[in-house]
Amino acid sequence: MDTLLEHQDVLRTLEVVNNGRGDELAETAPLTVLSSWQVLRAACSVAGLNIEHARLIRFGDNALFHLPKDSVVVRIARGMDYWADATKEVNVARWLTQINFPAAKVYDIPQPVSIGGHPVTFWCFIVGRPGDRRDIATLGSILRRLHVTPPPKTFDLPHEDILGRVRRRIAGAMIPLTDKSMLLQRLCYLQAEIRGLCYPLNPAPTHGDAHSENLIIRDGQPVLIDFERFAWGQPEWDLAMTATEYLTAKWWTDEEYGQFVDAYGYDVTSWTEGFDVLRAVHELKMTTWLMQNVAESPEIADEYQVRMRTLRGEPSSGWRAF
Repeated sequence: MDTLLEHQDVLRTLEVVNNGRGDELAETAPLTVLSSWQVLRAACSVAGLNIEHARLIRFGDNALFHLPKDSVVVRIARGMDYWADATKEVNVARWLTQINFPAAKVYDIPQPVSIGGHPVTFWCFIVGRPGDRRDIATLGSILRRLHVTPPPKTFDLPHEDILGRVRRRIAGAMIPLTDKSMLLQRLCYLQAEIRGLCYPLNPAPTHGDAHSENLIIRDGQPVLIDFERFAWGQPEWDLAMTATEYLTAKWWTDEEYGQFVDAYGYDVTSWTEGFDVLRAVHELKMTTWLMQNVAESPEIADEYQVRMRTLRGEPSSGWRAF
């Protein structure tokens, strides 16, 4: 079979899986590091991609794998509750490409697909280095550009639901019931507090997980990645991510945070009427994100306890990044 016919055959297969969401392939199982490899093998078999020398890049809300033979990144979500987010990611990536915004591009096949009840998307691998603390000002600059971008015309961005995943994370976590009760109480309290906020900035496209690791630096220029929480909402939430990393997690020095503020042109911590709520929300989100993987390693389990002590009111001496 020649290359064109092979490509057409893969497209037809993916269209069948995509249209039916592939639920006939298997029942949804909890996503673990081990099971994510099984989903990867099945997804690559369907898509006609080479799994040789595949490596796990990251395991959090999603499992991310690099396929070096095809220069593709495969993104596997935890369950079909994330289908709409996976579809949105693909739409956002195509839109950002159309308007020449420096952003990740999807691999040219119909997607997302469902493999074993897990939404799977395929992305062009970006040759470059992951963003790090050297790029804090770059993050501020690219967020400033994003927040003045007009919304897309070909699809509707969902309205921002900053705590949308937290309840689901708590329900599925392998943590004591006392922790679940405390986290749910905090969630309900913060949901009420958010409803009373009056924001100083204008609504805009927002990234939803705006930290420097969601940049790839290619030939000295930033490329924005990870559009799972992309929405139409308040820029303050994107800015408060870095501010929380600075004040609570203590991942940034005073000088570095100052570079971020200077590059963006606004310091969200100066919003005295609302920033404490934003900070508390991000602390909860960062804790429940990590909480999903407490069974994966003793180090994650220990860090979860550190973050829970902060949520219970103990002064933070810093959080460990994962």
